[in-house]
Amino acid sequence: METNSNIGHGKKLGINGFGRIGKLTLWQHVGRQYFDELVVNVGREVGTSLADIAHYTERDSTYGLLHGFLNGYKAEPVIHDLDEKNGTMMINGIKVRFLRENRNPADIGWKNHDVRIVVDTTGQFLDPTLPSSAPKGSARGHLDAGAKKVIVSAPFKIKDKGTSMPEDAVTTVMGINENDFDSRRHNIISNASCTTNCLAHMIKPLIDVLGSKRILSASMATIHAATGSQSVLDKLPKGGKTDLRKNRSIMNNIILTSTGAAKALRLVIPEMQEIGFIAESVRIPTSTGSLIILVINIQEGLEGEPVRREFLNNIYRQTAEDDPNQYLHFTEKQNVSGDIIGIPRAAAIIEGHETHTRTAEVSINMGLVPNLGKEVTAALKDTFVRIPVTQAVIYGWYDNEMGSYVNMLSDRTVSIAETM
Repeated sequence: METNSNIGHGKKLGINGFGRIGKLTLWQHVGRQYFDELVVNVGREVGTSLADIAHYTERDSTYGLLHGFLNGYKAEPVIHDLDEKNGTMMINGIKVRFLRENRNPADIGWKNHDVRIVVDTTGQFLDPTLPSSAPKGSARGHLDAGAKKVIVSAPFKIKDKGTSMPEDAVTTVMGINENDFDSRRHNIISNASCTTNCLAHMIKPLIDVLGSKRILSASMATIHAATGSQSVLDKLPKGGKTDLRKNRSIMNNIILTSTGAAKALRLVIPEMQEIGFIAESVRIPTSTGSLIILVINIQEGLEGEPVRREFLNNIYRQTAEDDPNQYLHFTEKQNVSGDIIGIPRAAAIIEGHETHTRTAEVSINMGLVPNLGKEVTAALKDTFVRIPVTQAVIYGWYDNEMGSYVNMLSDRTVSIAETM
């Protein structure tokens, strides 16, 4: 989706939360200039004045200075006209208003600011089944406060496992299933996770070419940069917490954790329901720049080209060339994680240099195949059948903050705004 430099759509965007994703979302939209005003709910006082918010907004330890991000290393600062009384400032020609009072979405008062679309970046309001009156707040509170559409920058997490997804909620990944969003029906939209955005763009080209039936199983591990929820130094876990590793220092450790990518992937690619899939996550001491190692087992066909390294690389190479949004990148260069930080738009960057395959015959005991029928196995001369299976290992980089996720989130935001 192209940046529109003509300010004056008369559209306002609300951003709830001003952590990593919230701040970078602001960076994105003051650059795109699709919305002519941003209203950011911080939900609390910051420092001693509005100038301290401007200081935080302008600088980033990972991506540098805001004006450098927007206009290059010779650029001048773009934050001007701070108005402490009204909580406003001009950023790159866009009026930005900061709210510092309410944390509960129902109390923010979006209607008072003529905000109709909100991006919630807090990571706190992930259960779309909770009513707006929930004691600790909910995404629906934004709707009661005047918003018409709420985009959540994380996967949904329904606490009551017996409750189904509400009819007005949907999960989408741009370039995969964004058309599942129906503006007449859906009011709460999850943009899934950074890992799911990358993984979906790694898996979908294979399903499109090979079909889901030939993919026997798949697994992935994401080597993931640190996030704001992790501890700089060791600390005691809160009451009731069972994972003792998340409270250990991310500066000194490789930390095993979990990911909801497998569950979310089935929401955006229904064919994954047919494929045995497992997903794991490992956190490492870097600020951004993550990697998915995808391992898939593919049944070889009776005809056509065998599944080998170049066959798979050609699938990704062609998909990347045909992708009008450039969400999938393919490279045969030898990269390290720092090389992919900030690369715009890319949901996934396939490291073609490291694609590997191995083919072997796998013995299947037909007598153990469920629902096959005794008459079928009795007719076989040998209950063991050998089939050729290729195991492939594919590497996909993603900048889990700006370059991949916030770009995708911002494309989703603009695309929904255009339906309103």
